[in-house]
Formats: sequence, structure tokens, C-alpha cells
Amino acid sequence: MFSDEVLIVCQDAALTFGRGPGAVVAVHGASLRVRPGERLAIVGPSGSGKSSLLHLLAGLERPTSGTVTRPGLDDARDIGLVFQGDSLIPALDIVENTALPLVVAGAPESRARAAALAALALVDAAELADRLPEEISGGQTQRVAAARVLAQSPRVILADEPTGRLDHATGGHVLDALLTAADRIGAALVVTTHDPAVAARLTTRRTMRDGRLLTADETAETAGSGARRSCGQTSRTNTQETDREA
Repeated sequence: MFSDEVLIVCQDAALTFGRGPGAVVAVHGASLRVRPGERLAIVGPSGSGKSSLLHLLAGLERPTSGTVTRPGLDDARDIGLVFQGDSLIPALDIVENTALPLVVAGAPESRARAAALAALALVDAAELADRLPEEISGGQTQRVAAARVLAQSPRVILADEPTGRLDHATGGHVLDALLTAADRIGAALVVTTHDPAVAARLTTRRTMRDGRLLTADETAETAGSGARRSCGQTSRTNTQETDREA
């Protein structure tokens, strides 16, 4: 059961890049509410507008039309964003990278370092604290990126394809870390993904298609159609195998 409180409200929000004939509409009139305790997967193929929608929710982009408001949040530090690509600063060691947002926000270095070390422990990366980004693997980099967000103790965690560049096992560990940490700090979690296995681990799923965020009913219908197609393919495959055996 979710609280009646709403942290983020996206109402008919659209995002267009460029003007005139060459304009590209990344998001078409999306409506979405993020509540405390939310575990939401936004699913869809690459280029469907998932990252653009996440950037609207985070405040990194302003909607071309419609609105995105954050009635349940005090300021930008209440939102933590795990970026899709590499986002660590090469010259800083891992604990410094993790503590950086807190230091920039004005926290004393000792407090920022303590929070960073605690966050690294949450994602099973405490042993990486003194290493440089070039000395760790891609999976470890994603765990550190998650820890950097968790150190802020945000009320909303937005993760953009956090497992997209990882093998299945490592991706599972990163998602475990995000879910566990979100539970511990009481944060809502919104994850964009094209992986059905990742989406299945979150409570709610919404689908993006060609820049349009489908309604919950449309998402359910799409999922049902996919399941029926899958069953049909399995049935045909089993029939073919039976024919071959005969």
C-alpha cells in the first residue's frame, strides 16, 4: 500500500528537442505519479524515450509543455540519479567520488566521507574505497554510482538502465543493492530498463513506446499480448519437436 503523499507529479509532460521541421519529440504528454515506497519499472526499447522521461522527473530537463512538479520534496537533493553511462571522476578515488555530491552541497568532509563509506558498504563495495575508477570493473563502477546516490539519502532514486552494460549476474547484484538500499533509507525507486527480468523485480511496470508512456491498462494489455505470443511460440515449438520425434 502506498501513502497518499505524492513526491513527483508528471502531468501531460512533453519534451521536444529542436524547432521546426527538424524537431524531435522525445516524450509525448506523459502523466505519472511517484509516491513514497514506489518500486516502478519504466520499460521499453532503446530510443523509446525512457531516459528523457527520467530526466524530466529529475529536473535535468524542463518540459516543453505540460508540467512536472515535486510537491513531496524539499529540494533537488531529495532526488538521486544513477546515470546510464560512466559518471565517476578519474582523478578522485572511489570514496571521494562517492562523497562528492555531499561535499558540493556543503557537508563537512568528515561527515561526507563517513556517509560515503556507509553507502559503499550497502552495495558491497567498501573494499574499493581507496582505488581509482580506472582500477575497478564496469560492474563495480555501477555499484559505486549507486552508492554515490545512496550517500545522499534521497527520497527518490531514479536509475537509468543501471544494469544495461552488465552481465546478468552483476546486473542482479546492482539491482539487489538498489532495492536493499531503497528499503533501508525509505526511498522510492524508479528504474528504466529494457530487460523484462529487471522489470519483473519491481512492483509496478509502465511501458514507453515511441516517446509515449502507456497507461497502466495499456501496459497490462501489452504484457498480456506478449505472454500470449510467447505461449503461442512455445506451443508451436513443442508441436514441431513432437513432429520431428514422430
